[in-house]
Amino acid sequence: MSENPINQPPRGATADEPATGGGVRHAPDPRTHPELSGHPEMSGRERLSGHPEMTGREMSAHPDAAEMRARFNRVLEGPRATAVDGLTVLTGLFAAISPWVVHFQSTNSIMTVNNLVIGLAIAALGVGMALRPMRLLQLGWVLSLLGVWLIVSPWVASLNHSAARSLIWTNAFTGGMAVVLGLAALGVLASGRHTSRV
Repeated sequence: MSENPINQPPRGATADEPATGGGVRHAPDPRTHPELSGHPEMSGRERLSGHPEMTGREMSAHPDAAEMRARFNRVLEGPRATAVDGLTVLTGLFAAISPWVVHFQSTNSIMTVNNLVIGLAIAALGVGMALRPMRLLQLGWVLSLLGVWLIVSPWVASLNHSAARSLIWTNAFTGGMAVVLGLAALGVLASGRHTSRV
């Protein structure tokens, strides 16, 4: 007894590919058959976007990568970055020698050591930002924290939690400068990154 022709698949169709009405077959879904998408190695997100993701090596070989790095370096070596570096060094040096400038080195030894150490640390950050701007400009927040400490240290580090008015004003000025310069350093870095992407 022969098989019923109604149950037989249309000519050209296989048993694994069910036939549809009218003899029309639907194309396999690329999501379930990645090898049919043209990029079998692409992930689901890449197939949706239509572009394979680039690796770090491919990014460095991109024709625009050199121009982006050049723009970034121009910002880090520009006048704004140079001004931040120079003013940071000067602010740190002034804080370090302030006990002998304002003449409180003999009356408040704790604040003398405090201003000397913090001032040298600020100056060292300024030198580092000039030599390695790409890395040390990211430490602008540290510079701002050192500035905040300079402002509050006359009440925190002094023995009687008080200090001479001249010392307070000196530390308020140098600490405020350090806070502003730390924020400016972060601004220069953000500006360089933005410029390199434009």
